[in-house]
Amino acid sequence: MTKNELIKKVRARCRTCSTQDIALAVKTILEAMAGALKENDRIEIRGFGTFTVRQRKSRVARNPKSGARVSLKDRRAPFFKTGKDLRARVENSR
Repeated sequence: MTKNELIKKVRARCRTCSTQDIALAVKTILEAMAGALKENDRIEIRGFGTFTVRQRKSRVARNPKSGARVSLKDRRAPFFKTGKDLRARVENSR
């Protein structure tokens, strides 16, 4: 699902809100989440999941196209862990 598809789904459920208002709300939420992760804060959305930032150690990797060895430095990476409710909904959707 893209951001535009999300906006359209919210718009279908909230007829009194304009598309511009919904787009602004979605943009604001995503910016707030990105800002929190940048500050190394944890984001917990009950029933959905938890977003955290994990520290990755430096390592030597391989370029899959050329096979050349590439050195990767220490870095921070976002991590998402699903909540029980989301996991159950995905599992039962088969």
